[in-house]
Amino acid sequence: MRSFDLTPLYRATVGFDQVADLMDRALASDVGQNTYPPYNIEKTDDDAWRISIAVAGFGDDDLAIEVKDRALHVTARKAEDDQERKFLHRGIATRAFERRFHLADHVQVTGASHENGMLHIDLVREVPEALKPRRIAINSNGARQANLVEAKSVN
Repeated sequence: MRSFDLTPLYRATVGFDQVADLMDRALASDVGQNTYPPYNIEKTDDDAWRISIAVAGFGDDDLAIEVKDRALHVTARKAEDDQERKFLHRGIATRAFERRFHLADHVQVTGASHENGMLHIDLVREVPEALKPRRIAINSNGARQANLVEAKSVN
């Protein structure tokens, strides 16, 4: 496996820390990455997405969703409510988990729902008005003033 050292990138750039952090996370050599619980990310509109996480066996009180430092944290802790149950086969995993999703600039969580063993988290990109492209009107007064200069008589 290859290992990349991004230290020179940090020294030679200003303002690109987010890109370097993203590359660091993508190139991390953590081969034991957790795949539990399974999840989907779907694009629902041009600037909207939905994350669906399979959380069978968890109730609303067992789940927590938090946004901090441009990252979405989804955690689940199952309270051991009945120790007397004896399973012949236990195929539904209800072990605790924490799943993190790094959010791009201006991406906001708009809502969450829990139905049929699936946790759905809706996201939307809301770009502030100051950052949206805007059309600048062209003023034609400058052209008229130039014509006036050229129209002066020379005597």
